[in-house]
Amino acid sequence: MNLVEKILARAGGRASVEPGDIVVADVDRLIMHDLSGYLTAKVFEDEVKLPIRHPERVVMVFDHHFAPATERQAAVLKSNREWARRHGIHLFDCGSGNIHNVAVRRGLIRPGMIVVGSDSHTPVHGVLGALAVALGNDSHAGTVLPYGKAWFKVPHTVRIELDGVVAPGTSPRDVALWLVGQMGEGSMIYAALEFAGPYVKALPFWDRWLFPLATVDLGAKCGYVEPDEVTEAFAAGLPGAPYDRMERSDGGEAATVRRYDVGGLGPQVACPPTVGNVKPVEAVAGIPVQWAELGGHGGGRLEDIRLAAAVLRDRKVHPDVRFNIVPASREVFAEAERSGLVLPLHEAGATWFPPSTGSNQAANMGAMAAGEAMISTHARNFPGRNGSSEAQMYLASAASVAASAVTGHITDPREITADLDRPGSR
Repeated sequence: MNLVEKILARAGGRASVEPGDIVVADVDRLIMHDLSGYLTAKVFEDEVKLPIRHPERVVMVFDHHFAPATERQAAVLKSNREWARRHGIHLFDCGSGNIHNVAVRRGLIRPGMIVVGSDSHTPVHGVLGALAVALGNDSHAGTVLPYGKAWFKVPHTVRIELDGVVAPGTSPRDVALWLVGQMGEGSMIYAALEFAGPYVKALPFWDRWLFPLATVDLGAKCGYVEPDEVTEAFAAGLPGAPYDRMERSDGGEAATVRRYDVGGLGPQVACPPTVGNVKPVEAVAGIPVQWAELGGHGGGRLEDIRLAAAVLRDRKVHPDVRFNIVPASREVFAEAERSGLVLPLHEAGATWFPPSTGSNQAANMGAMAAGEAMISTHARNFPGRNGSSEAQMYLASAASVAASAVTGHITDPREITADLDRPGSR
């Protein structure tokens, strides 16, 4: 059995499982943000009316309405606080960070866990070797909260092997965007994607994060990186109790293997209207942007902030651009401050926002008017996601975002500075 099958077999009390089996399994962690948590709580209280079986396994993070702009938004957060405290679940209030980074940083996700959440990017926790899937709010209310269980159809596994040395100035985010474009949105329906190969294995933990993040765009059920020394070293530094290490796999159990050579790959941009519309940065260079942002589930990492600082060294944000920096968590902001990155970026013209999910869905910030364009590290670029349906969202690496913030138009970061080498590039 591969990692996903081992996790489902253990959680379902079985000796073994195989693709197509239906398994009722114990859930180790339920994670919700303020929007999904409010809907789940309402159904749970109005329809289910049972105790929460394992409140210590439930996590709610306020990352969308992180600074409520209306009375209605404030009322949602007030209701969430009261519900969370009444039931004794983990609650991380405004300014904690975005849901997935908070759950990982606080030691609430461990290798071998079954993690469910309403957010479509829940599979990102596969970077730790967890089986992480997105479920609907009603499933959380009806089975996970009162019984601590959920049912799963065991997915078939596709092993995606990446090899090669990318061009200088190309980051793992560029590779992840390129991969979605190559494979095609919705091409991996209900598969378990194992991200592997020499390129992935050489990456540090937070760069590996960017590959399971793409799972939902490919249509897969879950994505993961097989736990190894990098995973174990990262998990060992998290708060909380040690975890039970699972036997490693050699990847031979995958039903299908797809290999991709990233040798020489340059920076990429996902263009409107979908994540799969990926082009080399030079194909869209010169398009004016009024907004640039490091944030969302795919950005706001310390790695992104460091790249932005390198690009903006001795430079200023273009006067026609609003450059937002949204740390992924309080820990990231603290590390950025200790590393001397906060003040230089502020003085260069960037605006720091509270740790959160940023302008995702424009719940509190980043709403665009018709005709405006943003380049960001966000995970989605659908029309209307950040304001007007006539606005444009481009997705790129932190280096490309920062370079574009300097010039006022989409820019190849290699034109700004050659000092962008980092793990994953040579």
